[in-house]
Amino acid sequence: MLIKFESKSHRVKGLSFHPTRPWILASLHNGVIQLWDYRMCSLIERFDEHDGPVRGISFHSNQPLFVSGGDDYKIKVWNYKQKKCLFTLLGHLDYIRTTFFHHEYPWIISCSDDQTIRIWNWQSRTCICVLTGHNHYVMCAQFHPTEDLVASASLDQTIRIWDISGLRKK
Repeated sequence: MLIKFESKSHRVKGLSFHPTRPWILASLHNGVIQLWDYRMCSLIERFDEHDGPVRGISFHSNQPLFVSGGDDYKIKVWNYKQKKCLFTLLGHLDYIRTTFFHHEYPWIISCSDDQTIRIWNWQSRTCICVLTGHNHYVMCAQFHPTEDLVASASLDQTIRIWDISGLRKK
């Protein structure tokens, strides 16, 4: 073990490393998001706008942003330099499990217990695609790092690969 520090709070539901700084985000069961400097073992900031557990958390690769999703059915986009939530995306009808930014396009992927995967344009703040087909909670969804593909995993005991090449035209 290299470093250990304690959140001094409720259960940790999600983690995300910053791509360049020695930071890690921890999303907590009590609705709080903590930003830590893991080299100094110090809490930098707390973000508290979700009602209930926050499960999905992810830094943007080159903007001062992160995205979160929680049991309040809300996806929130935050600016960590401004120390505030910029906006909220609404559309899921149940708990949100994971949230991630696309590596190139201004997109966010989210998945939910509502059995859907949604792709959002965070610049226009709109849902641009709803992927349906799972028949149980969708526990995880991610963009492929280089191709126009999405992978999702569900409690329906399936992993699905989705072709999203048509979205680039939208």
